[in-house]
Amino acid sequence: MRFFYQPRKLTKNRSEPLTATQKERQEERQDALSFDLAQNVQTLQSIYENCSDVVFRPLRVGGTTKATLVYIDGLVNVDELDSIILPSVMKSTASDPLEMQHLFEQTLTVANIQKAKTVAECVEHISSGHPILLIDQQNEAFSFGIAKWEKRSLEEPTGEAVIRGPREGFTESLGTNLSLLRRKIKSPKLKTKSMKLGAYTQTNIIIAYIDGIASDTLLEEVEARLARIDIDGILETSYIEELIEDNPYSPFPQVLSTERPDVVAANLLEGRVAILQDGTPFVLVVPVSFYSLLQSSEDYYQRHLVSTAIRWLRYLFLLISLLLPSLYVAVLTFHQEMVPTTLLLTMSASRELIPFPALVEAIIMEIVFEALREAGVRLPKQAGAAVSIVGALVIGQAAVQAGIVSAPMIIVVALTGIASFTIPRYTAGIALRMLRFPMIFLAGSLGLLGIMLGLLIILTHMATLRSFGVPYLSPMAPMQGREMKDVLIRVPLWKRNKRPRLTGTDNLTRQGPNQKPNPLDGDDKTRKENRHD
Repeated sequence: MRFFYQPRKLTKNRSEPLTATQKERQEERQDALSFDLAQNVQTLQSIYENCSDVVFRPLRVGGTTKATLVYIDGLVNVDELDSIILPSVMKSTASDPLEMQHLFEQTLTVANIQKAKTVAECVEHISSGHPILLIDQQNEAFSFGIAKWEKRSLEEPTGEAVIRGPREGFTESLGTNLSLLRRKIKSPKLKTKSMKLGAYTQTNIIIAYIDGIASDTLLEEVEARLARIDIDGILETSYIEELIEDNPYSPFPQVLSTERPDVVAANLLEGRVAILQDGTPFVLVVPVSFYSLLQSSEDYYQRHLVSTAIRWLRYLFLLISLLLPSLYVAVLTFHQEMVPTTLLLTMSASRELIPFPALVEAIIMEIVFEALREAGVRLPKQAGAAVSIVGALVIGQAAVQAGIVSAPMIIVVALTGIASFTIPRYTAGIALRMLRFPMIFLAGSLGLLGIMLGLLIILTHMATLRSFGVPYLSPMAPMQGREMKDVLIRVPLWKRNKRPRLTGTDNLTRQGPNQKPNPLDGDDKTRKENRHD
């Protein structure tokens, strides 16, 4: 596969000195369990000192051999622990290690039973909600997979709602998210690799990809960037996104985050890689292009002509969201001759008593609008929508009557806000909202020349961006004619024969030939069958 990036030095530096957290983990892994039960229990008690929710339950296997069950209250299915584990262990007649191993592996009705040979493995199982059983005169502990904790039910993602399409979204449970993905892609070619990130949180991370479609080079790069992360805690996938993106100073997102399993499945089928994290419903997909951030999953559930029209409307409103306030300021400040005379007289009459220039007026209204939008998001649902709508109406009308801003400026700001809502991805919308302010300042300082300068800077920056080696403006820059079928237009499904080349060159064929529907084929087949009869 041909990637458009130079190999990063950080993926080759294998001889760097270990950090304090890495040394601590390395020393912890070397502590093997002892044959002395009391020593093992004392070691774990020292690790979990001042942890009131960690339970050490002494018991005897078969009434003779000493043992201790260790688990965290609230992370374990206590019903299974009381009804399956404890009765089977305490009533067992096993006396030697082989009989106990036979008891745990073949008699207990627990699906997942593992062995732990070190203190670090015991801590890992306990922290994951799996109780461990320490037995006297054995240097191995048994872990029982009966973890259970509260989790949210499946709901439709509020930030990615669709009219037609699946209504289920990811939750905070990693196991549930994997099952939702497996329901979409049932092939065993769907592979997953797990790792843990965070010295204290020990957050479970899953790398998902389809073997034979995803490029090995891309997969190695994803693993290398995740492996170099050395941080005390990972609480959300945004932490990972900041630590693996190509250009951390760019306002544009270089990683796709989504709550929809169908979006992740569609990207995996195109050769991309997904990163799932325990504790958050947001899944990361890499690599990503700017045009994919402007696509909605519903584009592929509607008719292709409708989807193409909506996509062009989305591009139009993207330009309006970025340029409308700056164009208004530039025309009123420097280029009044571009406005028709009748319209110019109307706008001049509305601005006659306004004490501020157009630049200050636009900045004031944009800041107020962004504040109202943020307030609507942070307030409770019952009050958020009412505050944002009523606040905009009341403040806008009062500002016009007070002579602080003009009525045309209210219309411009309102149109800009509506245009920004048409962008499907929230992260892409935030980037445009940030760039709107420097564009207004350039328009107020240099007029249309400043707007052109700002657009050139933005386009140059986007042309230099990479997302895991893939050009950010691909397939338009560099131009890939075959890949343009899903950028400016949405071609019919029966014409999407090939996968994107920028994510891999293996297994490019997406579907068989002659997929265009033709009712005459069915009629000919029926006539032939009737002729034979």
